[in-house]
Amino acid sequence: MKKVFLLVMVMGFLLPMSAMANVELKIATWLSPAAAMNKTVLPTWGKWIEEATDGRVKISLVYDLGSPNSLIDLVEDGAVDGAWTYHGYFPGQFKLTSLAELPNHHAGAEAVSVAHWRIHQKYLASAGEHEGVELVGVFTHGPGQIHMREPLPNLEAIKGKKIRVGGGIQSAIGERLGVTGVAAPANKIYEMLTQGVVDGVFNPMFTKTALKLHEVAPYTLKLPHGMYLGSFGIFLNEDVLSELSERDRKAILAVSGEKLSAMAAKAWEAADDQAERVARENGNQIVEASNQDLAYFTAITQDLDSTWITSVSDRDVDAEAALKVFRETAKAYEVSNDPQ
Repeated sequence: MKKVFLLVMVMGFLLPMSAMANVELKIATWLSPAAAMNKTVLPTWGKWIEEATDGRVKISLVYDLGSPNSLIDLVEDGAVDGAWTYHGYFPGQFKLTSLAELPNHHAGAEAVSVAHWRIHQKYLASAGEHEGVELVGVFTHGPGQIHMREPLPNLEAIKGKKIRVGGGIQSAIGERLGVTGVAAPANKIYEMLTQGVVDGVFNPMFTKTALKLHEVAPYTLKLPHGMYLGSFGIFLNEDVLSELSERDRKAILAVSGEKLSAMAAKAWEAADDQAERVARENGNQIVEASNQDLAYFTAITQDLDSTWITSVSDRDVDAEAALKVFRETAKAYEVSNDPQ
């Protein structure tokens, strides 16, 4: 009996984590609990994981563990099992992911996010920009639009205006539009607009409600696919994944990747739609960009493709091919999922 007992104990130590007991993955998050990521995306992913592993693996959200630009390090160090963050918070580290942020993809966030995942796996992952963590999803927020204190008669009229920009591709677009770019954290935007420090802001539509822009920037010039998109990543700790049983590890990855990326983008697009409805109900004027506006925007931003290709020349990837296939993939997905 003693030998049997000792054998059972030894086997218990050797068994993978998920075979011994239920596992709870702690996922660090930020933004408010009402934000689409915390209200919809992460809980839905958690439900998928729980169902796929027959309840052996669950997730829980941890708030206020660190700033968004510290979360990758916390995941890599094992302080938390997973997290999500904005690639733009890491200047110089994530050059390749800015592919998804370029203008003129002519596709929505869901289609772009699916292309983002597929092209990352095929062309970009080998560069190792996410080395140290397991990338399990990449997605974009909805289209970045122009929200102003006063109406714009057309897109060219924004020249000379003071606009809060978030850096990266936003700054590059702002330069080409001739605006005076003002850098500031998102939590300062409302105050800056109220005080007239800036005339407007480049932001996705969901910030109409999330940042209460409908109160201080009631005029929006809306481009069909926006001026830009913002790239985000969802990560897990590599050691945590390796300690799971092979069955559970495969189950988690099966409900991540492209499936998770598409779902996340779709949730953020839904938040945009809801915010636009609220803004209109509150008297905001949301004007669709004219054909002349769109032609002007395309003309002044057409060099950004070559600029991006040059900027990633040190990454040893076929950036030109990646961009070409990226747009083809996004367009094909958009057409195949068009309800009309």
